[in-house]
Amino acid sequence: MAHIQDQKFAGLGFQRSTSSKGTVSYHKDLSKANNAVPILVLLHGYPNSAFLWRHVIPLMPAYPLFVPDLPGYGNSAPPVQHDKFSVGLLVLDALRELVPHTDTSSQSIILIAHDRGARIAQHLHVSSPHAPVLGFTITGLALLDIVPTLSQWSTGDSAADAKGWFHWSFLANPSIAIAMIQAYGGGKWARDMIARWAGSNSSGQAYMPEDEALEVYSSFFEKESVIEATTMDYEAGAGADVEFEKRAIGEGRRIEVPLLLVYSGTFLPTRAKKPILEVWSQPWSAGPHLITERPIGGGVGHFVSEEAPEKTAKAIEDWLKTL
Repeated sequence: MAHIQDQKFAGLGFQRSTSSKGTVSYHKDLSKANNAVPILVLLHGYPNSAFLWRHVIPLMPAYPLFVPDLPGYGNSAPPVQHDKFSVGLLVLDALRELVPHTDTSSQSIILIAHDRGARIAQHLHVSSPHAPVLGFTITGLALLDIVPTLSQWSTGDSAADAKGWFHWSFLANPSIAIAMIQAYGGGKWARDMIARWAGSNSSGQAYMPEDEALEVYSSFFEKESVIEATTMDYEAGAGADVEFEKRAIGEGRRIEVPLLLVYSGTFLPTRAKKPILEVWSQPWSAGPHLITERPIGGGVGHFVSEEAPEKTAKAIEDWLKTL
């Protein structure tokens, strides 16, 4: 089913590339990028692939675009290190191979990211808020339907909470989770998790399976390498990523660029236990003036870019105009 993803991106005018380290990506108009024209980097989450963005891309304003399968997901080779910062470096390394670079200038990028991809985006920026990373200057972050990793772990103080996001603890134990998912069926697992986290909005339910999306996602999860890499992603989320965020807070490294928060207004605030703006303010953002939040209601679930592409694209477009 990987060919369906390739054909969809080709139809949208993208070229497909594979980096020297095995990261598969789709890109469009990169030659138009310069100091005044940033590249939009779209990062997906679990259990998806670059295909997640198929509905939003046609609605986006005309910017250079780079849309990878995250290392270990989709068609991309697994990373050696699974912490979000290291995975993010692999993504930027793949982009660097496609974009000319000089030692005296950096290319502006804006990270637009969902779920696990949003954690990668957050960690890439706060690793070095005032300096380029691999020759790229991050000038904006759009994070879709997440709270910081530390906040996520801190909300599991009730039985209902623990039940609602059981997969965080389950997947963080690869030695058990890999075999159990394989026995369950990787494709069935991906389908069932998507059904569990999607919302009740009728339009969203119609959008989600379009273009054989569930077949695409489930086919990737039939690969043992994807099951292994994605569980190790969550293992890092219970270890290295937690320590990264603790260090960042202790060292005063914050989000110093405009931050857009697009999220399910039905579900994420309930999980976070407090307003999302408050979650992302202190200690994470350098100031509330940098934050724009756009909750999407009406029963839209976790996959906001697939379930509500028009509203998601409009939120992103309006925010980009302010940068």
